[in-house]
Amino acid sequence: MNIEICTDSLEGALVADKYGAKRIELCSSLSLGGLTPSFGLIEQCVQRTNIEVHVIIRHKEGGFNYTLSDVTIMRSDIEQAKKAGASGVVFGILNDLFEVSDLNKELIDFAKKLDLEITFHRAFDFVINYKIAIEKIIAMKFDRLLTSGLSQTAEEGLDIITNLQNNYGSKIQIMAGSGIHSLNALKIARSGINNIHFTARKIADKTSSKFSMGKVMITDEEKIKNITNLF
Repeated sequence: MNIEICTDSLEGALVADKYGAKRIELCSSLSLGGLTPSFGLIEQCVQRTNIEVHVIIRHKEGGFNYTLSDVTIMRSDIEQAKKAGASGVVFGILNDLFEVSDLNKELIDFAKKLDLEITFHRAFDFVINYKIAIEKIIAMKFDRLLTSGLSQTAEEGLDIITNLQNNYGSKIQIMAGSGIHSLNALKIARSGINNIHFTARKIADKTSSKFSMGKVMITDEEKIKNITNLF
């Protein structure tokens, strides 16, 4: 089983490495679904771990419908991720009809020239027709798809994830994510999925949201340990 841990901190990367995860999806602002992290954070996670660092390329919160100006920003962020030592990038653009956008192609071509792996993230879970979407994602030459099977959690969407694995798993890596924990990880694995993705963080004992500055979060090492020990 290939385990990917979504984290927004160096601490999370170190713990993921400690328990043998294959890679991390590195983000900032996980409370907003994950935004592009800083150059310094990417660089430190690369330099201080032996784990693959895959960087989310998402510079603003909200949906996944972007303009050409947004694509220019994303291209620059991909370049910076490579300079910081990342192994891959994670992105996904939809058009206003919730279809996979042709704008992805420019970013794919650019990332491939930089020898980066590319994951299409959970923008996939917003598409109208997932069979058309996966075929376009494969044709565009994404390496991996992260999905919860168009549901709130991967367990709820397991039928669709299994369908994706059975019908397209030979052409693209299918990775299940959202709501994965030690009590359902094996159930998901038994469906034939070889890649799982989960976030492991919790609110610190003493935290403050004074002046709306957000809550202090720390890595949930116990969750990472419990899931990785299953495999």
